[in-house]
Amino acid sequence: MKEVNRVILIILDSVGVGFAADAHEYGDLGANTLGHIADAVGLNVPNMQRMGLGNIGDFKGIAPIANAEGAFGKAKEVSKGKDTTTGHWEIAGELITTALPTYPDGFPEEIISEFEQKTGKKTFGNKVASGTAIINELGDQHVATGDLIVYTSADSVFQIAAHEEVVPLEDLYRYCEIAREMLSVGRVIARPFVGTSGQYTRTSGRHDYALEPGENMLSRIQAAGLDVRGVGKISDIFAGKGITHSVSTKNNMEGVDRTIEWIKEENKGLIFTNLVDFDMHFGHRRDVYGYQNALQEWDARIPEILAAMKEDDVLIISADHGNDPIFKGTDHTREHIPLLVAGQKVKAVNLGLRPSFKDIGETIEHILLQEPKEGSFANEILSF
Repeated sequence: MKEVNRVILIILDSVGVGFAADAHEYGDLGANTLGHIADAVGLNVPNMQRMGLGNIGDFKGIAPIANAEGAFGKAKEVSKGKDTTTGHWEIAGELITTALPTYPDGFPEEIISEFEQKTGKKTFGNKVASGTAIINELGDQHVATGDLIVYTSADSVFQIAAHEEVVPLEDLYRYCEIAREMLSVGRVIARPFVGTSGQYTRTSGRHDYALEPGENMLSRIQAAGLDVRGVGKISDIFAGKGITHSVSTKNNMEGVDRTIEWIKEENKGLIFTNLVDFDMHFGHRRDVYGYQNALQEWDARIPEILAAMKEDDVLIISADHGNDPIFKGTDHTREHIPLLVAGQKVKAVNLGLRPSFKDIGETIEHILLQEPKEGSFANEILSF
């Protein structure tokens, strides 16, 4: 296999391509994020279509193509769960066999009492809620009292919202660190906001405190002396472990900008990007038109990424779970994820349905570390 200088892995957060075989166990039978958006409002994504997106599912307006510009396929999830941590960790080779705890009825009194005792702060809220909705609902009370807004979602998360002028960011982060030490949830999330009554808005000061992963793709690539550059919330998802460089972003397009900047630099290893707007702004909020626009805006940037890549770079585009904006509720959906691979050395092959997300990480390790892995499809996509 020819040597590859660098892999660029871009996760389109929540862009699932159809419900998994075990979707009924999660109440997600029938979900199809990409398919339902295409059916409802149409999708014009010519660049992903040329890469073979229409070859991996029946998506209205995204036709299959005989001569795809790269390899294409999809992957199913083995881990228990359907959240960000679970999906990204499986991609990196670490399976979660016991689902991370969730709190659909809010956190039990013993957790809240311990948190209040350790922080010296009172809390309120304590329910499943949308982050934008809960700050509008409870923001005035928070500003008046200084009490922390605590809430969760269908995911394994403990979220703390506070106005930046009432609770300084450094204090909010310290409270999150306390919660992280207490809890076994997937993520503790700081959710700062600003503004006045009726006009509260969340800020880019969000910070995720994830469980620390074990040894995985990132730590092994770092140990080999290569770069692992995280764009967006990648460093947060992996608690900084195995990350050599990190940059936070405010939105998808800034994530693409930062990725391209690093592609144009001289570095060797992995550039790992998460584009979160699909999930955070449009999936959870069931905004099908916003999701459509975000997908088309992303697709239009793909030629810039390909043009910036060097001859020995490989681009992998995938996702971490689904979040069908037309499906019931506001939760993630248990779906297959797309797998589109491009680069000057990449052959146009059908990778089929991969048995685990971890095939992606094992392929990346095979490419960068020259170490064959059981689930690797490196030999299928790269010319000898």
